[in-house]
Amino acid sequence: MEFNLEQKIRIINDFPKKGISYKDITPLLSDKESFQATTNELQKYYANKGITKICGIESRGFIFASSLAYKLNAGFVPIRKQGKLPYATKSAAYELEYGTDVIQIHNDAIHTGDIVLLHDDLLATGGTINAAIELISQFKPQKIYISFIVELSHLKGRSNITNYGTHDIHSLIKFDN
Repeated sequence: MEFNLEQKIRIINDFPKKGISYKDITPLLSDKESFQATTNELQKYYANKGITKICGIESRGFIFASSLAYKLNAGFVPIRKQGKLPYATKSAAYELEYGTDVIQIHNDAIHTGDIVLLHDDLLATGGTINAAIELISQFKPQKIYISFIVELSHLKGRSNITNYGTHDIHSLIKFDN
């Protein structure tokens, strides 16, 4: 099936504040053909990489991470904002435009030697993904792959990713502005 992913991304100017051009993936999610095609494209890319765990970052990262975990016969691991997980956790802080935030993962979510796919819906500056890499690295996985649906290239988040050259980073679509 042919599809144009970029056409399914709604652009909302001045959201959540003036000067921001928000990339909304909800039209992609609500269109069954586009949702399936996106999942299938990601599955094709990661099919032969031996992935054992797929980590999705709260909240939109959960959507494709869980679909991919099912399709790739891997476990799904949620990475959540502080205080949302009920069991013992590891934490990592990251910078926001005005302050910091914290994400967490369960202490027993990943095992040494796992091959992990870390997924989020969008790469902007790289702050959230770096915190997630910090969390996952504590488990000493064999490899960490990183995937996004949308990458905002002009914000140069890819080059800000911790250990940039050692990760396989894959984005389905890139916006330059």
